[in-house]
Formats: sequence, C-alpha cells, structure tokens
Amino acid sequence: MVFVEIWQSFRRLPLWVQIWVALILIPVNLIPLVLFLQGAPGWVLIALLSVGGMALNLPIMLMERGFSRTMALPHVVLWTPLVLLLIGRLEEGDALVVLILLVDVVSLAFDYVDAVKWWRGDRAVA
Repeated sequence: MVFVEIWQSFRRLPLWVQIWVALILIPVNLIPLVLFLQGAPGWVLIALLSVGGMALNLPIMLMERGFSRTMALPHVVLWTPLVLLLIGRLEEGDALVVLILLVDVVSLAFDYVDAVKWWRGDRAVA
C-alpha cells in the first residue's frame, strides 16, 4: 500500500540521507513547534515556516508514492524566508536559532540543487 511504498522509497535513499532526515532534519524543524506550543514568544511564524516546509511534503509523498526531488519545492518556498527570519534573530544569541538556521541552510543547499533538477525534468521517485 502507499505507506509501504513510501517507506520503501525512503529506504532506497542513501543511508546518510536517511540519517540526515530522520535524526537531524525532522527533529530540528519540530523544535519551533514545541517552543510555540510551550508559549515561547516570537516563535509562531518560525514554527509555521519550519513545520510547513515539512508538512507540505506529506501530500507530495502520498501522490508520488515515495520520495522525489519535488519535495525540495516546499523547502525552497518556505525555508528561504525562514532562514532570513532566523538570520535576523541571530543577535539574540539563542542557540536554538543557530541550530535551526544551520540545519536549514544545509538542507536548502541540497534543496536548491534538487529544485533545479526537478525544473529540468528529473521527477523520478526513489
């Protein structure tokens, strides 16, 4: 079924990508949601952009029945302004801002490459 196909697609990704996504990218981008839910001031927009970049990949995975370069598009659209917003908060000296910024900049480096490949027609599912 579709969830099995998505899992199999995930497992076909290189091991380092699987580790990056499961142990770094997703957990770090859930931090703003936790902070917002705990009532930390100034985290609502960061949480929306951070989680939104991931949440929009769910329908993509369901439609494509796996992982593809299409998944870079929500990251590019939502995490680019997120990175700019986080850069603006660096002066606060918050280690979590730095952590999220670093992870999302690394992710965007891959995402921009994948978005260009997608634009040029590479729409294969892993």
